[in-house]
Amino acid sequence: MAELQDPTADNVKQAQRAMMAERFDEARELLDVVLGSEPSNPDALYAAAVCARYRAAYVEAGELLTRLKTVQPEFGRAYQEEGYLLRAQNRADDALAAFRLACRFNPALTAAWQAQAELLQARGDHVEASQAEAQAQRLKALPKEVVAVSHLLAEGKILKAEALCRKFLKAHPRHVEAMRLLAEIGVQLGILDDAEFLLESALEFEPGNIQVRLDYIQVLRKRQKFAQALHQARHLYESDPNNPVFRSHFAIENMQTGDYETALSLFDDILRSVPGDPLVLTSRGHALKTMGRQDDAVTSYREALKAAPAHGDAWYGLANLKTYRFGEDEISAMAQAEAAPGLPHADRIHLCFALGKAHEDAGDYAASFGYYERGNRLKKAQARYTSEQMAQEFAAQKTHCTAELMQRRHEGGNPAADPIFIVGLPRAGSTLLEQILASHSQVDGTLELPNILSLAHRLRGRDKLSDRERYPRILGELSPGQLDELGSEYIETTRIHRAGAPFFTDKMPNNFRHIGLIKMILPNAKIIDARREPMACCFSGFKQLFAEGQEFTYGLEEIGRYYAGYVDLMRHWDAVLPGEVLRVQYEDVIDDLDIQVRRILDFCGLPFEQACLDFHQTKRAVRTASSEQVRQPIYTSGVEQWRHFEAHLHPLKAALGDSLTGYRD
Repeated sequence: MAELQDPTADNVKQAQRAMMAERFDEARELLDVVLGSEPSNPDALYAAAVCARYRAAYVEAGELLTRLKTVQPEFGRAYQEEGYLLRAQNRADDALAAFRLACRFNPALTAAWQAQAELLQARGDHVEASQAEAQAQRLKALPKEVVAVSHLLAEGKILKAEALCRKFLKAHPRHVEAMRLLAEIGVQLGILDDAEFLLESALEFEPGNIQVRLDYIQVLRKRQKFAQALHQARHLYESDPNNPVFRSHFAIENMQTGDYETALSLFDDILRSVPGDPLVLTSRGHALKTMGRQDDAVTSYREALKAAPAHGDAWYGLANLKTYRFGEDEISAMAQAEAAPGLPHADRIHLCFALGKAHEDAGDYAASFGYYERGNRLKKAQARYTSEQMAQEFAAQKTHCTAELMQRRHEGGNPAADPIFIVGLPRAGSTLLEQILASHSQVDGTLELPNILSLAHRLRGRDKLSDRERYPRILGELSPGQLDELGSEYIETTRIHRAGAPFFTDKMPNNFRHIGLIKMILPNAKIIDARREPMACCFSGFKQLFAEGQEFTYGLEEIGRYYAGYVDLMRHWDAVLPGEVLRVQYEDVIDDLDIQVRRILDFCGLPFEQACLDFHQTKRAVRTASSEQVRQPIYTSGVEQWRHFEAHLHPLKAALGDSLTGYRD
């Protein structure tokens, strides 16, 4: 049987062959056919833009590239082609800016590096020209297969990149750059253990490879191996203490382990040698925010914006303080930056969420929702989350974590009673509950620890697609000794975040999906369900740009279905673990703090301490979006904020279903 051909792809390939033969009219006709049926086909748009440039139809080429960048905002080849187009029109400075963006989005574009070198040399920037030339020569020295993998990665074609990279490594098993790229693919696919092994091996082959070590640090951090990540960052720092990149990474890893004073000292050192660096100033602002030094954080973010007025992370840093209010001039500057073509995708997302917050504070709720919706739409386009797959995960927990299995929880596991898990949805009041508990003399407040999620991911194994229920089914197959080993691993790997108190909090919200696992490996752990009225909770999540994860929040229907699934799964845990989970309703805490604080402390077996009622006076680092809010006394103004947007929230109400009114049942 003959292999089926994709007529669209075939037309594009024919057009490309026609262009190579300089038959540009023929190529244009073929591409017009494709774009007539698929106006947003990126391959056809790119080829059509190239064809138009060769025909000297510069206006048409520019329009096609604008369409292409709208479809794929970070498509490096589009910016490379724009550079060629601008250079053909003798717009050298604009062409250089386009080539720089091309290399930012796809560092493997040899021709774009070469073009930069030529343009820089022509205007007398010999040092930067030499650096661009070096990048081009490095790429030319790589095997074409490795460069092709880099292109595929940059264009989001992960599975094709993986197949090509594995094929190449079979023939060249010690090729360090290919190993690094396969590790990057592993990170994107969530296979972090393989990524760590590959990078560790690559470092053995080439200990001086800086990019491999930097990638290794990132993977160690993602795997919660914070001490090891700090060790690797210190290795780079000590090899060249004056290198601002090494100092910055060392500062960030110190932040990850809670040493904010060292991190700030390092950031300040960097800024003395590289004054006005927007990335360093923004990271410094994040550290200051976490430490509760809000005024200093604002100053640092503003200094970053002086250096880079379109730096989205700094704008969102201000918005994410929650208590900061933007002036009209700032709102205008953000809107102008967001509307500019060629803005990097991440900056545009940050600006949309910041503008949503700015207009909300100004009382312009229609404009606010428009920006929130746009930011979520852009973010959702990058996500792989589906409500259907999450529903299957919820169902698997209910199927396999039965009452019979939960009755066996005291047969194994680590008996430590140290952890107090605070679970639920983000923006449901978990940071408030953590701040209350962390104000107690016997409790260390940590942060959203990803350790349980990491254990669950590991238990799923490598056949995630063919055997989606391996976890949690495997919980019933683990021996008491294995359960004890997993519980002990959790206790040991979280120790780095503790300060010596007998108890500690872990407020990763998504742990509600893994209460069965928690109780099997840590049968004496306490679990608190932080719950909030669904409309307030879900809309608060929708308008929050999370640093990582929480992909279910980037759509009203998705977050509504997730909340409904959460309520249903928590009913299951109540049934199979009666009395083991304390539900704390956010609105009840607001209404009567004293009663709820005493209730929480009783559940945790802790004596009452007045400091828990005076939680806003507690000095500690808080790393979540509510950091500034929990440094103030209880307030009620946020409870009904969602009603300003009610006209836009019908998809959310529909998705919530019965949980819209039955969330307290």
